[in-house]
Amino acid sequence: MVPAFVDRAQLHAKGGDGGAGSVSFRREAHVDKGGPDGGDGGSGGDVWLVADPNVASLLGFSDHPFRRAQSGAHGQGKRKHGSSGDDLTVAVPVGTTVTALDGTAVCDLVVPGDRFLVAEGGRGGRGNARFLSNRRRAPAFAEQGERGEERWCDLELRLAADVALIGFPNVGKSTLISRISRARPKVADYPFTTLVPHLGVVRVGERPGRPGDATEFVVADVPGLIEGAADGKGLGHEFLRHVERARVLCVLLDLAETAPAAPAAQLDVLVRELTAHLAELADRPRLVVGSRCDVAADGVDTSPCELVVSAVRGDRLDDLVSRLAALVATARATEAHEATVAPRVHRPATVEVEVRRTATGGFEVLGRSALRAVALNDLTDPDALDELHRRLARLGVDRALARAGARDGDLVRIGELELEWSPNESTHEGVVPRRTSADRLADRRAGHGLDDPADDPRDDG
Repeated sequence: MVPAFVDRAQLHAKGGDGGAGSVSFRREAHVDKGGPDGGDGGSGGDVWLVADPNVASLLGFSDHPFRRAQSGAHGQGKRKHGSSGDDLTVAVPVGTTVTALDGTAVCDLVVPGDRFLVAEGGRGGRGNARFLSNRRRAPAFAEQGERGEERWCDLELRLAADVALIGFPNVGKSTLISRISRARPKVADYPFTTLVPHLGVVRVGERPGRPGDATEFVVADVPGLIEGAADGKGLGHEFLRHVERARVLCVLLDLAETAPAAPAAQLDVLVRELTAHLAELADRPRLVVGSRCDVAADGVDTSPCELVVSAVRGDRLDDLVSRLAALVATARATEAHEATVAPRVHRPATVEVEVRRTATGGFEVLGRSALRAVALNDLTDPDALDELHRRLARLGVDRALARAGARDGDLVRIGELELEWSPNESTHEGVVPRRTSADRLADRRAGHGLDDPADDPRDDG
């Protein structure tokens, strides 16, 4: 059985692939050498994560973490361009943090409407009509569609509640939130009854017939903490993160005879664990409350408590709610003065061109620009090779390889294409395809009796 609240999940996002450009020539009666008319492929759709206040947890990713955008359509002849794929919008709870699998923080969606481009769609390839020029009258090549980005990432939810109830296990947090709100968490007499956080909405100042006068704030029932929680003991790491964004901390101290320690000792442990997890929590507005006064031990020291309540009998719950509402109002006013809440659009940084040496002694060129440069459908075509050399030179791949120490004959990989490094200042051809491609071109021409590239029938228009 899948729990109703999930605060950790994984996401596999795949942007749509771009459509391939078309290689086509105009063929009509009484039209001699009509020229290239291949259309462009459509771009693939993007995958966006959007913070949605109507989504409560990451439950939707538990059994199905895959999200894929629509791919673009291929181009066609007569300059018919392929349609672009639709973007995919994935709703996640407000307060979702996106991290890479190595633990690197990528994005934090803390404001409703925040958007993050988690996987960009591939760009559509250009048809051969795009490569027409005075020097190249009959281009017989086109661009392949670019593959959409694909990535795994971790999603982690940190609840953005106004008040977080903090305390040892069995201190009465679940009973309290059930009395001051409509939340109905599980209540029992054994430790760690609460295994997932619960949220409850508290309304203060509501009068009959005038509900608009009421003030609302959200209270989070965080599972119990024990000494060493900041180091991962008990359920520490799993739930301490839900305290990070709370505006106010309500620390409950157990006054019962069965309490594990005196109230002052409990407070010391709780504050120490909170600050060990996140130092900023030491300065967070805090209300210390003595809980379970209906079963309080004789002579118990209540001096650390600013207020003493009983959730079972309802003692002083109105006072508690009023004081929490005042603290929340002050915290909200401070935030409104210091920060903006306008939704933001996050885009990951892209790497243009990067050269790395491989374990076999060759070189690998990384970056989407480099991958786009080699995405031509027929590198046995001389015009396509000229276009490839021009693109790589414009991107500075030649200079980057030279700086990395590449020598004549070194193997260079760009995506799935393998090239041989061959610096040639007279022709500015820094990289050439491996000889097998040139051999195949020569063999094909020899088989057709084409000694001169100008005799290629593809140049007939």
